[in-house]
Amino acid sequence: MKIFRSILPLILVLVTTLLVSCGGPNASAPPTYTAEKLQQIKTYRIPVDIAQNRLSELGKFISEEDWVDTQTFIHGPLGLIRRDMTYLSNALLPEDKEQATKLAKDIFKHFENIDAAAKDDNYQTAISNYKEVVSDFYVYLELIPDTEGAA
Repeated sequence: MKIFRSILPLILVLVTTLLVSCGGPNASAPPTYTAEKLQQIKTYRIPVDIAQNRLSELGKFISEEDWVDTQTFIHGPLGLIRRDMTYLSNALLPEDKEQATKLAKDIFKHFENIDAAAKDDNYQTAISNYKEVVSDFYVYLELIPDTEGAA
């Protein structure tokens, strides 16, 4: 009986070790975009693509030092870009969402800097921030999944 008492804890330790090592978490598939999510992204991307296509107009106003039209363009056609990019960023998978949100904030800051530069007639600040907007915008759009297959 004494031998059984001394072996019993050893057996319990072995069984517990076996159960813990075999009962690990199940491997789950990485998150992916569903058809509904891709459709949502496709819808949110429309105004962002329109804004991206119109960025050259902003560049033209800045290069001509047309500060009134620069400010009007930022507050007019690009006035809702912050909202649109936020919606689009929030629709992404978590690993893309974080980077997209950071890039969107950088883009907003550049627009604010362009607006301030336009108020001060500061060409150098405006053009350098415009170049940053264009660069960040292309990086941002690279994070967005292809939605061609979404209905």
